[in-house]
Amino acid sequence: MARVLVVEDDQFVRSALIRHLTEAAHTVRSVGTALEALREVAQVGFDVVILDLGLPDLDGAEALKMLRGITDVPVIIATARDDETEIVRLLNAGADDYLVKPFSVEHLSARMAAVLRRARTSGAGEDGEERVIRVGGLAIDPLRRQAELDGALLDLTRREFDLLAFLARRPGVVVPRRELLAEVWQQSYGDDQTIDVHLSWLRRKLGETAASPRYLHTLRGVGVKLEPPQRQRPDAPR
Repeated sequence: MARVLVVEDDQFVRSALIRHLTEAAHTVRSVGTALEALREVAQVGFDVVILDLGLPDLDGAEALKMLRGITDVPVIIATARDDETEIVRLLNAGADDYLVKPFSVEHLSARMAAVLRRARTSGAGEDGEERVIRVGGLAIDPLRRQAELDGALLDLTRREFDLLAFLARRPGVVVPRRELLAEVWQQSYGDDQTIDVHLSWLRRKLGETAASPRYLHTLRGVGVKLEPPQRQRPDAPR
């Protein structure tokens, strides 16, 4: 069961979503405009937002950007736009998933379950006690969703944090891009640009570049790994 906000201006679609989600034992609130959605999210705690793009007062992509400014609640885009470039842009802008209309309620339920599962398990360990992940000078606290580098707090977006935490749980292991898409983005397929953009942003915040990596290493055609910087041996030439 989840607290769901449906942002949809089409009354027929809106009513159908409310009915089906309520029958599935979810608590549902609904609005028809972007500004109402922002007001609801600011005042009420939700587990997931289902966001239509064709809103009357503001384009859904702009609404997504504004939502990300005030909350990290998972957002599933519901759109009639099936252009891959647009979908990649929305994922890069902070969407957790997307569905192209028309879609079945079963499809929506499956996507919601995946997004909620990811959001709820990104923090605590099996025993309920949170463990800080340490890799070199990185300290990652999944429960508080905070990361530090050499004692300094990193200002990470939700997706950047998820990507860093996922790689940090497997230090030194090369993770295929397909696995990153499946586990971090909950996507069975996608454009490598999605990963490259987030890696670029993350590298910038870690103070490194693809040409001079410290923690994030890309193996062309294979995947990505995170490992601590190699320490220079005392007897190494300077």
